[in-house]
Amino acid sequence: MEAYLGIIVIIAAIALLTVGGMFLLFRGGGKSAPPPVAPPKTPTLPEQGQTPSRGAVRDDEATTTVPPPARPVEPAVVVPEVEVPPPSAGRMVRLRARLARSQSTLGRGLLELLSRDRLDDETWDEIEETLITADVGVGPTRAMVEELRTRVKVLGSRTPEEARALLKEELLTQIGADMDRTLHVKPHGERPAVVLVVGVNGTGKTTTTGKLARVLIGDGNKVVLGAADTFRAAAADQLQTWGDRVGAQVVRGPEGGDPASVAFDAVAEGTEEKADVVIIDTAGRLHTKTGLMDELGKVKRVVEKRATVDEVLLVLDATTGQNGMRQAQVFAEVVNITGIALTKLDGTAKGGIIISVQRELGVPVKLVGLGEGPDDLAPFDPEVFVDALLGD
Repeated sequence: MEAYLGIIVIIAAIALLTVGGMFLLFRGGGKSAPPPVAPPKTPTLPEQGQTPSRGAVRDDEATTTVPPPARPVEPAVVVPEVEVPPPSAGRMVRLRARLARSQSTLGRGLLELLSRDRLDDETWDEIEETLITADVGVGPTRAMVEELRTRVKVLGSRTPEEARALLKEELLTQIGADMDRTLHVKPHGERPAVVLVVGVNGTGKTTTTGKLARVLIGDGNKVVLGAADTFRAAAADQLQTWGDRVGAQVVRGPEGGDPASVAFDAVAEGTEEKADVVIIDTAGRLHTKTGLMDELGKVKRVVEKRATVDEVLLVLDATTGQNGMRQAQVFAEVVNITGIALTKLDGTAKGGIIISVQRELGVPVKLVGLGEGPDDLAPFDPEVFVDALLGD
């Protein structure tokens, strides 16, 4: 009986163990948990002089992540700062010292001769030679010398102050202190004033156009520039640079295009934009080429269909002397010049061309260039000019 009970206990224990194992098996879903994943080991580089062990990762074997290529950065458009030019009033006074340095040969040479105790024929010949050398011209020189000789005889003995006053009065007479040098740039109601700038190559015509825009803007005018010099590739770009600096709009056409068409468009744009002045830079024309001169006449006629041409400024280089006179005469026959802009007056002692060109054409010098700076163009003032010639 006892043996029978022992067998029953053993069978019950086996049954319990079997039921418990099945319970655990079904509770875990029949799946075992995955083993933990160890973090990757950082490869250790061998020190200098050591041989890398097997399985070590070298720098050139490491995988490098290449970033995507960056988008190209477009260059920023640089807008030039708009300058505020000084007004025209007083410009020539500010530039007087520069003019005096370059013109001392003419003024002081004449003063020295006139201040001599005795003025004989030889001295008067020297005075005449000095004036002719300064490009005063033969006719004006003879008129000046004759007038000076007459007045010296009346005065008799002269102090240096009297000689200076005498010479100043005579120079002002010959230069024409009473000539109207007004630059006509007032708009006509809703139509702008039009200034046509003409001249041969090399006189500084395009530069003078840009500087004139600065003068007018400095006086409070709104200006439109017309780049009608379509035959010289750099002319329109040069004028564009001048316009950008002072905020003046520039109207230009295709290279080699019709200059008259560009001039007409510039006037139309100036009218639409309610500008005060339109300045048109024409091609630098050799005065010996009849066809080109005829084309300049065409530009003027086409512009006059839209507006009145108030000024035709002839740009002359003061260093060209009497050759500039011949240029002036030919241009005057084509476009009826109203004024002269004399450039490079600071670099020559031949300022007497002012007298000769005015005498021959009856046209006043209205503007003078006294340097290479942007504000070195000034309205011509005879008093300041003569004082600079004679010195203080």
